[in-house]
Amino acid sequence: MLFDEIQIREIRIRNRIVVSPMCQYSAKDGHVTDWHLVHLGKFAQGGAGVVFVEATAVERRGRITHGDTGIWDDAHVAGLKRIADFVRSQGAVPALQLAHAGRKSSMARPWYGNGPLTQADLDRGERPWSIIAPTEQPIDPTWITPRGFEQGDFQVVLEAYRQATRRAHAAGFEILELHAAHGYLLHTFLSPLSNLRNDQYGGSLENRMRFPLEVAEVVRKAW
Repeated sequence: MLFDEIQIREIRIRNRIVVSPMCQYSAKDGHVTDWHLVHLGKFAQGGAGVVFVEATAVERRGRITHGDTGIWDDAHVAGLKRIADFVRSQGAVPALQLAHAGRKSSMARPWYGNGPLTQADLDRGERPWSIIAPTEQPIDPTWITPRGFEQGDFQVVLEAYRQATRRAHAAGFEILELHAAHGYLLHTFLSPLSNLRNDQYGGSLENRMRFPLEVAEVVRKAW
């Protein structure tokens, strides 16, 4: 059945082969480049059914590294649309993963250590930025300490996901995925190890699930 067509809701997919989101850390201020077009285009040419653009930040502060793709600005739409259009022209379905790195934001690119930014990164002009997470729990004592979510942050981030969804639709993507794993923002709300809140967003499983489900609801409604 691997090469059989499949329909998911209204989307008809030519086979069951899906190219997962794979970060390239090669964007410029969130903008995709020719690298991304060729990288993703070749999978569509090769016959995959669905081709995902990598984890794409819904907020500037939600990038993993300075090289992450972004969708926090309308200016990002044109470059992403170029990719979606080409993927579709080759018979594949263009897809995109919405992401927010949370406390794993403001990191060095993998080939520069894949850890906290160092003086060498600063010398290259890649400076750290302030980050947010459920609570003020860094990944490790050597990493940046995030600011814990305050009440107003929930609506700000929900709006960022809503606007990112609108932009993804405008760019022509037909499938969206929410990144909620690997220690990034939504995952850290779900985990009792990183979510130490004592309000309605922390404690019980139901409370820890609350914000990720609110994000899913906002995205689904906007989509």
